[in-house]
Amino acid sequence: MSTGKSGGKATSGKATSGEASGARASGAKASGAKASGVKASGAKPSGAMAPGAKASSTKASSTKASATKAKTGGARDMRVKVKKAGKLKHSSQLWLERQLNDPYVKRAKELGYRSRAAFKIEEMDDRHKFLKIGQRLVDLGCAPGGWCQIAAARIGLEKGKGRIVGIDLLPVDPIPGVDLIEMDFMADDAPALLTERLGGRADGVMSDMAANTTGHKKTDHLKIIALAEAALEFANGILAPGGFFLAKLFQGGESAELLAQLKRDFTTVRNLKPAASRSDSSELYVLATGFRRKAETDDAAV
Repeated sequence: MSTGKSGGKATSGKATSGEASGARASGAKASGAKASGVKASGAKPSGAMAPGAKASSTKASSTKASATKAKTGGARDMRVKVKKAGKLKHSSQLWLERQLNDPYVKRAKELGYRSRAAFKIEEMDDRHKFLKIGQRLVDLGCAPGGWCQIAAARIGLEKGKGRIVGIDLLPVDPIPGVDLIEMDFMADDAPALLTERLGGRADGVMSDMAANTTGHKKTDHLKIIALAEAALEFANGILAPGGFFLAKLFQGGESAELLAQLKRDFTTVRNLKPAASRSDSSELYVLATGFRRKAETDDAAV
């Protein structure tokens, strides 16, 4: 951060013996000598100087400072910096700094959203209108609850319309009207249990799940594809005809088989990249609408 000084303490502001002598000889006031020596740019005194000389030096220094400010824009870096403390890893430090400076994180706190992910589903639904009043929805991997919050408002849950069941391995703080289950969605009894809680087949299955990342893009891509495939298999068992499926993916070459299956099972498939997804992330979402239920699976989850 610039302090506006040109090297800590400049001159002391007191006239040197040579300057004082020159001032007495010319009859100049001592205050004039002091003024001429304020915040010099590190120049060493070279004896007595003419009264106008120091004023020019001061003016030149001021001009230089103005030019420097103009070059840097005069703007301060307002980003929050996190100092490394204890055993905090560098990656954790960078993550914390990113969170503290993320406008979506700040806005989520202001609005009472559980996470910044709430803005993602909000934007995607604004564009594609897949959330409708009275729907029955399942949110896989729902913690901490940001998607459930948005979906609840958009299907009219607070007015007694629709149903939402959220499932996660982690405990989730209660969300008004949302039925939360702490279990693995891949457990054998999960489809039947969720269908029972919904009171019938689901109109939509949503998944913002992501496996723990390793930093190796190909490995992370394969892990999330496997998770999305498991979510799709689950959705195929409980979705009603015409239902939708929304899931997170990472960009990569191994998604072709998943997309091919989605195109067989749904009438429309789209890849989405909401603005709330970080620009440096390979994250994207796949939205499949118009589920085609196969006759042989009609009774699988009922």
